[in-house]
Amino acid sequence: MFCIFFASIANKMFSIINTLQITEKNAEPEITLLTYLRRSLGLTGTKLGCAEGGCGACTLMVSKYHPHQNRIIHHAVNACLAPLCSLHHCAVTTVEGIGSVASKLHPVQERIAKAHGSQCGFCTPGIVMSMYALLRSNPQPSMHDIQEAFQGNLCRCTGYRPILEGYRTFTKDGGCCGGKGQTNGCCMTNGCIEEHVNDNSMLPAQKLYDQSEFMPLDPTQEIIFPPELMSLSIQPQRELRFVGERVLWIQPCSLKELLELKATYPNAKLVVGNTEVGIEMKFKNLLYPVILAPAYIPELNIIQHTQDGIEVGASVTLTVLGDVLRAAVKKLPTHQTEVFEAVLEQLRWFAGQQIRNVAAVGGNIMTASPISDLNPVFMAAGCKLTVMSKGEKRVLEMDDKFFPGYRKTVLKSEEILLSIEIPYTRKGQYFSAFKQSPRKEDDIAIVTSGMNVLFKEKSNIVQSIRISYGGMAPVTVLATATCNRLLNRQWNEELLEQACTSLAEEMSLSPSAPGGMVTYRRTLTISLFYKFFLTVQHKLALDLGMEGVTVEDVRPEYATATELFQLDSPSGVQLYQAVPPGDNSDDVVGHPIMHLSALKHATGEAIYCDDIPCYENELRLALVTSTKAHALIKSIDTSDAMEVPGVVAFISAKDIPGSNLTGPVFNDETVFADDKVTCVGHIVGAIVADTQAHAQRAAKAVKISYEELHPVIVTIQDAIANKSFYQPVRSMERGDVAQGFKDSDHILHGKMHIGGQEQFYLETNCTVAVPRGEDGEMELFVSTQAASKTQALVAKALGVPANRVVCRVKRMGGGFGGKESRSTILSTVVAVAAYTTKRPVRCMLDRDEDMLVTGGRHPFFGHYKVGYMNNGRVNALDVTLYSNAGNSMDLSLSILERALFHMDNSYNIPNIHGTGYICKTNLPSNSAFRGFGGPQGMMIAESWMSDVALSCGLPAEEVRRMNMYKEGDFTPFNQRLDQFTIDLCWEECMQLSDFNMRKEAVEQYNRQHRWTKRGLAIIPTKFGISYTAVFLNQAGALVHVYSDGSVLLTHGGTEMGQGLHTKMVQVASKTLGIPCSKIHITETSTNTVPNTSPTAASVSSDLNGMAVYNACQTLLQRLQPCIDKNPKGCWEDWVKAAYFDRVNLSANGFYKTPDLGYDFNTNSGRAFNYFSYGVAVSEVEIDCLTGSHKNLHTSIVMDVGKSLNPALDIGQVEGGFMQGLGLFTLEELRYSPDGYLYTRGPGMYKIPSFGDIPIELKVSLLRDAPNEKAIFSSKAVGEPPLFLAASVFYAIKDAITVARAESGLTGPFRLDSPATPERIRNACEDKFTKLCPPADPGTFTPWAVQV
Repeated sequence: MFCIFFASIANKMFSIINTLQITEKNAEPEITLLTYLRRSLGLTGTKLGCAEGGCGACTLMVSKYHPHQNRIIHHAVNACLAPLCSLHHCAVTTVEGIGSVASKLHPVQERIAKAHGSQCGFCTPGIVMSMYALLRSNPQPSMHDIQEAFQGNLCRCTGYRPILEGYRTFTKDGGCCGGKGQTNGCCMTNGCIEEHVNDNSMLPAQKLYDQSEFMPLDPTQEIIFPPELMSLSIQPQRELRFVGERVLWIQPCSLKELLELKATYPNAKLVVGNTEVGIEMKFKNLLYPVILAPAYIPELNIIQHTQDGIEVGASVTLTVLGDVLRAAVKKLPTHQTEVFEAVLEQLRWFAGQQIRNVAAVGGNIMTASPISDLNPVFMAAGCKLTVMSKGEKRVLEMDDKFFPGYRKTVLKSEEILLSIEIPYTRKGQYFSAFKQSPRKEDDIAIVTSGMNVLFKEKSNIVQSIRISYGGMAPVTVLATATCNRLLNRQWNEELLEQACTSLAEEMSLSPSAPGGMVTYRRTLTISLFYKFFLTVQHKLALDLGMEGVTVEDVRPEYATATELFQLDSPSGVQLYQAVPPGDNSDDVVGHPIMHLSALKHATGEAIYCDDIPCYENELRLALVTSTKAHALIKSIDTSDAMEVPGVVAFISAKDIPGSNLTGPVFNDETVFADDKVTCVGHIVGAIVADTQAHAQRAAKAVKISYEELHPVIVTIQDAIANKSFYQPVRSMERGDVAQGFKDSDHILHGKMHIGGQEQFYLETNCTVAVPRGEDGEMELFVSTQAASKTQALVAKALGVPANRVVCRVKRMGGGFGGKESRSTILSTVVAVAAYTTKRPVRCMLDRDEDMLVTGGRHPFFGHYKVGYMNNGRVNALDVTLYSNAGNSMDLSLSILERALFHMDNSYNIPNIHGTGYICKTNLPSNSAFRGFGGPQGMMIAESWMSDVALSCGLPAEEVRRMNMYKEGDFTPFNQRLDQFTIDLCWEECMQLSDFNMRKEAVEQYNRQHRWTKRGLAIIPTKFGISYTAVFLNQAGALVHVYSDGSVLLTHGGTEMGQGLHTKMVQVASKTLGIPCSKIHITETSTNTVPNTSPTAASVSSDLNGMAVYNACQTLLQRLQPCIDKNPKGCWEDWVKAAYFDRVNLSANGFYKTPDLGYDFNTNSGRAFNYFSYGVAVSEVEIDCLTGSHKNLHTSIVMDVGKSLNPALDIGQVEGGFMQGLGLFTLEELRYSPDGYLYTRGPGMYKIPSFGDIPIELKVSLLRDAPNEKAIFSSKAVGEPPLFLAASVFYAIKDAITVARAESGLTGPFRLDSPATPERIRNACEDKFTKLCPPADPGTFTPWAVQV
């Protein structure tokens, strides 16, 4: 077991790893704990996901004796931010330290694996360690504790449900949901319930795992805190100094020392958690030569109750602050704790647990962020701040003068913040805090607010009021003018009206203000005040009522506007058809077996690309990228870069031995930009150096001068205006569209924009290139979905034939299409660098680099004309689609074609015409992403379907059902629909969700509530399965049987978390009739299976499964004579006999999908082998005042044929659904008008988190629907479920429709995707939105544009 103990003496750091003692002399202040673990100690279980503390992949546990609390504390911490120097007297436990597959698993590791809570596995060690740290502090947590512990962890694969379900077993309830929301039974049965399905008799569903097999948790067996650290912690402390290359780190041990140091180094930064300074130094290229670490100074850790409130030392962490305030709220009368309650409300949503555990309250204040969660609360409360310098101590009130400018405070350079006093409130005083952000959990604010009002005794007349906002100026501000107008006024509707009018004037913003969302932010200032008004009105009515004074209470239908957001504990049901018990217990096809790498994921033993041990002489590479979107390169100055220590070379186009031309299809890109750049992030060159830090520092020092070119085309509208399109323009037509419109009762026109999406695989792109020293040979270890394409493009760049390049892929930490073609832009660069330097070269991109250079899902814009009858039947459709491809074609043509193939979704439109344009813009090339254009095409379809229903005044579900395809109908591309199961999916989903009852309840709720509304939607999907490029529909496999009977299986697909290797082992096991344990897959490599297609298009199980089956059948035929001779023998006997009989025990398998080939010119031929179908029902609740929404319920029925592995398939359904939820409601890529990407990490780009999953989630795999066109009657499952999240989008639109009706607005309205809080709030037009009209387009330059 690994547990790392840190102690320190003067400038030495002493560490113990098990029994290994390490002394770090002069630890480098700029090295993080993560880098130290991975590079110095080889402990690679802790992963790098973002380097900004936003994803939790690097989570581990830090334990220390806290002298001020007199106890040992165990905290989850982000290793990517924790400076090595800060671990004075700390014990660090990594994922390797709690258990391993080889020795013994910890229950935390076992349960996440066996509950199917790990897919790609890259996030798993961090989630394991968050849970482990929680259990060390709280061995019997509540479900709320678990959800809170995971606020700082992200997972892109699983959809979170199985993780929470597996860990629910640690709670006090032992895993029971208490029957909450489960009409079908108790969650303990885990889907083992009986259900009427398709009018069949009661069919029991099997469990996905057996909870009774889990090892019990025994807290007495955990690693104890090292006694030597305990004794060191209670000894007198000494000052620590570490001198690095650029930074001096000093940890003073007394306040006197600190003040003297601050006098000596007035510009020194004080660092406790490094959650801000670490980010600034890494991402903003700032350098702080002196860092002072005051975390352990007693005076900065004080917590004391004073006459006026609670004084808290500036080094006190937010976690400790929360504990202190919670204790005070329990103990004190409620009228005294209004401010405490408000601070606690802000802390609930402040970053993640890992950040709160280390970030100090003083750091939050002194950072002076204009969107701070806490500063508006402290300002509205009039908190007192004690500041101190060597010669002076003074007390300041936090008011509107405290922040004189952006990121500035009134403190003098030699002063430090010593403490903050948070005041008590008194009777007649009311306080609220608000935070509005795109996502509830771990998100930066759009607008924050603190509001404080005091009434004259026994009255509703305002004596004093303070309203403070963050996010409305470069500093935290007080609405002074508004507050002055409200003094001595009664708290009534008249006051409300004046306050709103005044706030609209006072809280104005330039339409070009940084952060954008100007109309929304202005509206929020009023909406949040209205929430405060109602909250106070209600409390006043209660409190004054007890005093015998009557004032008006809040109307019942307004009450929900006063409620705080509560995160309910989610519950789920999973249903699938069990395989009847057979004769062969080794046949596990159809059984929910665990992902074969899941246990290794959970222990950190699974090896990813960057986990490969460093080679001797290895170099690290950093990219040099363009800062202009469209420009000529005039000169490149590398002189400063070459002065950085450890730098070996600058690599650019002139170093390429082969061709600089590259690209997955069209060769319209370059490895390095030669004379022109066409996007921000265009790769111009690369620096290779001895360490990543040196390479990145040097890359930032390269100076490029440009001559800017015009136009800069960023948006689809820019491209349309400039006619900037790639060829060809695609179109598809069936029926007589002109006649269809003539025959229609009504015609409507509409538009919709669908934003792009970042793949956000947890493992960023990574390549290790190793030159082999002869004949131009190169070995590449790459995180890619396309090993053969990587091989081909690297060979082209190096000027060698493909047989000299071997590309190997062990596994990926997620791919989702993002590593299908764009991974090659890094691999070619790294290979050229390795060739040039003749040394191994490694590069794993940081998250911000990856997001900048790789592109993502294509944004789409569609406009449509629909002809329909009075009853809602659609008669004719003309739709035009535009996709934003970026600066190269990449796979954009195929993506646009798939969008056109899905422009009908599941609806039979007799007269239909579609046209598609590919926009050429100055953005990084967009590429494949799960769904590959299909979701965009279907989203436009659901938009016009929604418009038709609204225009007719008919229920949307009836209009959708009426227009749906039937068995034997033909698609717009003239393919007949056989084995059409969408009607079965629809009926089962209506039953599973109790749709009709649910609809009645929603309507009743909406009648009773004005400011929250619920919406309901049912959405079908039909997804074509095949590559639309026919030649890609092929696969190979290679199966070796060794003389001991073990089998080595290789196939053309790559493992990225979808469980492909697991399914292929299941296929081989069934075919050969041997247990899975005898079969092993080691990797995917181009020297075993050549010319492979990318692992994409959801067809990898179909194609590779048939190839594996083909190879295994060949082997069985060769073994048959041996079996015939010894029918009672076993597998090993037959293999041995065949070996001695000189039988070839190695076989190739191959498969190509038959009868494919569509022609756009003639609109004929089979485009797809078959279709996957699904239906989802979702219910949401929106807050009409803020635009936030809650996902209350989702039921999904998915046709996956006869599932090869129900656990993996349900995992794909849930994971795909959650990615779609991000696409349609949350994830927003924000670009400047000049093409600069603002959203370059989890800080600004929000994927769904644990708190975003539907509170009730039911997933059912359709029964009795075998698919004769794929391996063992299964169906593809990777991409089809993603679009079902559109049910959430259209449920939101349904809720907005009801809210608009309250303001007299009816009929169709435009709602672009994603349905962010901004779009939801702006669409819910009311008296408050009218006070904040948007500026006219064209009269200003916006901060961000819709690309």
